[in-house]
Amino acid sequence: MESMRVRDVLFVSGAVELAGSLCVPGEADRVVAGVVLVGGSGPTDRDNGTYFLPLKQHLVKAGFAVLSYDKRGVGQSSGDWRAATMDDLAADAVAALSFLRAQPEVQSLAAGLFGHSEGGWVALRASAGRDDLPWVVTNSCPGMSPAEQERYALAHHLQSLHGDGHPEIRRALTLYDQLAEAGRRNADFTTAQQLVDNAGAPPGLAYYWGEVDERLWWFLKRKQDHDPAPDLLRLRCPHLALFGGADKAVPVADSIRIFAASACHSARSHRATLTVEVFAGADHRLQIPDSTDLAPGYLDKVSQWLAHHVIPSTGGSR
Repeated sequence: MESMRVRDVLFVSGAVELAGSLCVPGEADRVVAGVVLVGGSGPTDRDNGTYFLPLKQHLVKAGFAVLSYDKRGVGQSSGDWRAATMDDLAADAVAALSFLRAQPEVQSLAAGLFGHSEGGWVALRASAGRDDLPWVVTNSCPGMSPAEQERYALAHHLQSLHGDGHPEIRRALTLYDQLAEAGRRNADFTTAQQLVDNAGAPPGLAYYWGEVDERLWWFLKRKQDHDPAPDLLRLRCPHLALFGGADKAVPVADSIRIFAASACHSARSHRATLTVEVFAGADHRLQIPDSTDLAPGYLDKVSQWLAHHVIPSTGGSR
């Protein structure tokens, strides 16, 4: 197995200092392609829990340098992700990419972004309109808004609790819709919480509302109607979209239709090809049921697709 060197790094995005880990293949004189890993929703660290660990190891073994970072306000990074906009998070991803490209081990024009879940929206926003990216990868990234995706995830959760057709499902989803509308009216947290209290705080809603406080409410209502379609149309590089066929958090079939419609749009660059891979039976983290093992073939698909879309380095130059 190829050796791996890991070092802690710091880089700046506006007024925020972001901390991360840079993993590179062991050969000191090798110039390699690079990948920035962008984590999912919530307070995600540089390992996205533990999800990014096998991905990092596999990509380094395949000859890539990998940079991942603590989201602002998480781990050793300054700032507060709950005070951020999608543009702020995209700016963080761009700062990470710029830092990675500046490393002596990395072929700068062969480095791109890999975003998981919410990180897929971030990676698409960071990639849109750029001519200097070799590719972008989205992993379990919804093709629709956060409000639509969260409703889908909540519905699946409620069905797992009550079974299809239970009246509690309709009650909780109606309350969710009311909260979404309150967000669109820019209602404050007290008003939103009153809606929940007046509805008797349905237990199943805790899946969505259980950890919401004033700061998180402000983040959710800013983010809820983010539409990835404009960013998809502005892509100028190949896009690999990865999904688990049994993902209960993302409407996979609908997301694929949206990605495909964008790829067929006349405004889309001819360079922005779309490759979709669905791993049957895999969940939101591309893991197989009742296991932390990744779906068979998933890691190889990622590394092989990236290698195919990387411009070879000439003479070891950057």
